[in-house]
Amino acid sequence: MADSGNGAQNSQVKSATRTLNIIEYVVAHNRPLVAQEIATALGIPVSSLSYLLSTLVEREYLTRDGRRYSAGPGLARLQAPSESFTLADRTAPLVRTLRVQLNETTSFFVREEWEVEAIVTESSEQALRYSVEQGRRLPIHALASGKALLAAMPDQELDRYFAEAKREKFTESTITDEKRLRADLAEVRRTGFAETDQEFSRGIVGIGRVVTMGGKPVGALSVAIPKVRFDEDVKSRVCDLLERTASLLEDS
Repeated sequence: MADSGNGAQNSQVKSATRTLNIIEYVVAHNRPLVAQEIATALGIPVSSLSYLLSTLVEREYLTRDGRRYSAGPGLARLQAPSESFTLADRTAPLVRTLRVQLNETTSFFVREEWEVEAIVTESSEQALRYSVEQGRRLPIHALASGKALLAAMPDQELDRYFAEAKREKFTESTITDEKRLRADLAEVRRTGFAETDQEFSRGIVGIGRVVTMGGKPVGALSVAIPKVRFDEDVKSRVCDLLERTASLLEDS
């Protein structure tokens, strides 16, 4: 009997090869190409080609003008010096990978004074999911990523936060009391992970992990999960993958 694992692996290799062939073929021609021309030249079924072209356009390796495709700006970024990459550039591939591994909404947040902003976010493909609006600023006290960043603050800065910040209550579970929130942050410092249980949105559990570069916290990874899919096994797997992903960013 055929090994189903090998079959899946062969399919992935075939898809990767086709993707590279598409890029090389388009780059080699000094003019825009229509999908049918690419399909005929490379022997790729139109149904498969459509998905691959859409992905390449989304990632900006190709651009689309009507029915025609050309090389995109994403290709130039591959040859850019490492210092030209933004924090979003560095985190995006790992956020995507984390989302694929968990199939839950995954984001990378940065702190903006007493708020957090998602600079990269990937939504779960499941019907029941939580979506994060990229670029929108959200309250630091009510999100797992925010608690992770609060816990990473020096004590003096944390005191300033409690003196200055207004902490709105979004659900009956939102923690706004200073004593309770400080106790939460002490637990984050102990475990390395921040958790929220329906504190910003009813029915949603969040887990966050701060990311440090050069000895300074630069942001936080977080995963948002509908409570009906959340249990201790899921929590353990999320924490493990968050730790691995954060370590990859911190080593980069």
